[in-house]
Amino acid sequence: MEQYKDLEIRCPRLGGEVTFGYCMQERGDLPCPRVITCWQTYFPVETYLKKKLTPEEWDRFFNQPPGDKIATIFDIASALKKKKQS
Repeated sequence: MEQYKDLEIRCPRLGGEVTFGYCMQERGDLPCPRVITCWQTYFPVETYLKKKLTPEEWDRFFNQPPGDKIATIFDIASALKKKKQS
């Protein structure tokens, strides 16, 4: 991931610039549900994810229903606040 983590694109969900590293942890232990759609033109992200995620994580990644936008923003803010405090 080191070679990709600092790449930046505009996030269609948040409306600003985000790194691939952020997209990989957007749902805590799972990547953002849109990570493949957003990053597929830059590198083989699906292949990368299949190598990076365990079979259980891959299954949860594809079968977890997406949250609504406001809930996602609050979850992200909470995670960032906890990370900043530690």
